Amino acid sequence: MSRLFATKSLDELIAGTKEEGHQLKKTLGPWNLIALGIGAIIGAGIFATIGTAAAGDAHRPGAGPALMLSFVLTAVVCGFSALCYAEFASMVPVAGSAYTYSFATLGELIAWIIGWDLIIEYAIGNVAVAISWANYMNTLLEGFGIKLPLWLTIDYTTAAAKMPQLVAAAPHIFGIPIVFNILAGAIVAAITVVLVWGIRESASFNFGMVAIKLVVLGFFVLVSFKFVKPAHWHPFAPNGIHGVITGAAIVFFAYIGFDAVSTTAEEAKNPKRDMPIGIIGSLIICTIIYAIIAAVFTGMIPYGDLVKKLSSEQAEPLTMAMKYATMPVWMVGVVAFGSVVAHTAVLLVFQLGQPRIFFAMSRDGLLPPFFSRVHRRFQTPHIGTIITGVGVGVTAMFTSLDEMVDLTNVGTLFAFILVCMGIMVLRVKDPGRARPFRVPSGIYLVPILGIVSLIVLTKYLPPTSWQRIVVWLIVGLGLCLAYILRTYLLPILGVLSCLGLAYYLPPSSWMRFVVWLVFGLELYAAYGLRALVYRGRLRRAMFAVILVATLLLGPLLFALDWHYWANMQTPIFAMVAIVAGTLVALGITVVRRLHDLDRPGHDYWWLWLPLYNIYFLGVLLFQAGTDGPNRFDGGSETRPTPRVRATLPHDFNPESQLPESDVE
Repeated sequence: MSRLFATKSLDELIAGTKEEGHQLKKTLGPWNLIALGIGAIIGAGIFATIGTAAAGDAHRPGAGPALMLSFVLTAVVCGFSALCYAEFASMVPVAGSAYTYSFATLGELIAWIIGWDLIIEYAIGNVAVAISWANYMNTLLEGFGIKLPLWLTIDYTTAAAKMPQLVAAAPHIFGIPIVFNILAGAIVAAITVVLVWGIRESASFNFGMVAIKLVVLGFFVLVSFKFVKPAHWHPFAPNGIHGVITGAAIVFFAYIGFDAVSTTAEEAKNPKRDMPIGIIGSLIICTIIYAIIAAVFTGMIPYGDLVKKLSSEQAEPLTMAMKYATMPVWMVGVVAFGSVVAHTAVLLVFQLGQPRIFFAMSRDGLLPPFFSRVHRRFQTPHIGTIITGVGVGVTAMFTSLDEMVDLTNVGTLFAFILVCMGIMVLRVKDPGRARPFRVPSGIYLVPILGIVSLIVLTKYLPPTSWQRIVVWLIVGLGLCLAYILRTYLLPILGVLSCLGLAYYLPPSSWMRFVVWLVFGLELYAAYGLRALVYRGRLRRAMFAVILVATLLLGPLLFALDWHYWANMQTPIFAMVAIVAGTLVALGITVVRRLHDLDRPGHDYWWLWLPLYNIYFLGVLLFQAGTDGPNRFDGGSETRPTPRVRATLPHDFNPESQLPESDVE
């Protein structure tokens, strides 16, 4: 049990980066890192989710023109986490990002959970980006007169909800409509090839795309500014503060990416200096750009018209606003092209980050070793990159954008919370370690805020509002406590602000998130803990109890899931998790029962052979175990030591072994 919460020292983590065959090429400078951050941040968030954040949907209110405040609010929340990431990345220049930081501070179990969770941020996040890329690419192709069949440009879920006539008109095979997003799968395949090619080539490719999309966003602001009407900003916040915070939770997706810079720490030339520059610099630049874009977008199209349009069609918000303002087609095409480039840059950086998290987890023994293999020529984790590309590409062809965005937001918030907590833990555990960058929490922060606030309060305080004074004193007490614990102030704010945004995400996202974590823990039990859970023996009586309980509980949970299918948010995935959990439990108990019979655990494969498995379970139930000790007591399976054949040195002279009197 102690292994589950065992941490890995920072020196061990850094030493692991120097192992032969597991080294990544160090080629990235500060401008490369800033470009990677901008490339990851500016993409699907500003080009796709800005519409939902402003208009809302059937389940959530929109921010309206107050979307500008939503972007600022989210930037503040991300700023706390960015400072924590910057301290970690400069101090521990190791691939793995939040996974590695959690391993160093919170233990192996938490590290596994966060590593599994990061799949949601990077891989699932890239699914959303690929879907949005496909939408803009389709718009761009239509501008050139190329029209793909609609059933090749949209996923089934979105088509069934918004375009039932499309589903009816699509080709059918055995009565099943063929509806999938071929463009989303194609771009992921192309990006995967570039990433296998090499990190230097990938970074140069990204640098060019970042320059193009910044120029295109500047073009959008310049040509659209004259169509901005201040009257469209009224009412400014049609759904109040609730709409503003909900909008912040939605556009949080637009800020995901600055943390992806930390996954390239092993490939930075001078990580102690350059990692904080890349993380914080990219966040600041993107926040300024976002605020300007939000102001122009909400000033071009009235809130009411935006709600109507997004409720009945799958639209790309920026090009939709330009079409609403009847701008020339070539201008719309330029922005669509810029969006395609922006999405491509995000895809590149996220696909770059996910295999490196797999790489770090594999190097720690929590994933199979092939994930940490490095290509001899390109020096990239090519196997993990290809597996990630296949998974993301196939998923992107059959899922909807909104579902993936919400799920990504939950996973990322969870990762940010653990990084903020990790900073506090490491400050206590290793206070003397050199920190090239420290999370600031200046001594004068709380007093200055207190003075300014009191002056404002005094100016506007009515004589009879004593209740407000009481509330203000309580707030002041909280600020004093924050000052006393000023070392932990920003990490605590990071945790609380992430939890606050997570609160506004829909319950379906939390349901999917929980099921995903359960499934990940099952895989961890079956593979990551294999040296622990398969160890030892299981007596016949206890085996019978566990076997009966597993065979009853698994089908019961499956039946309940089937019965409540209509009310479940993730019925199919929950069924997969239940079946997987049942199989893992059966496998573990059968292996330990085989040990009691003095048989090797690999014989458990008989369990999966139909019909014979009934006889096999009967043998395990009724055959008596070994009396006394056997080779599996107190440890895992023992294997016979291979015979080592004695070898003689090449200059061996047998005469030298004899007394001189015997040598003629």
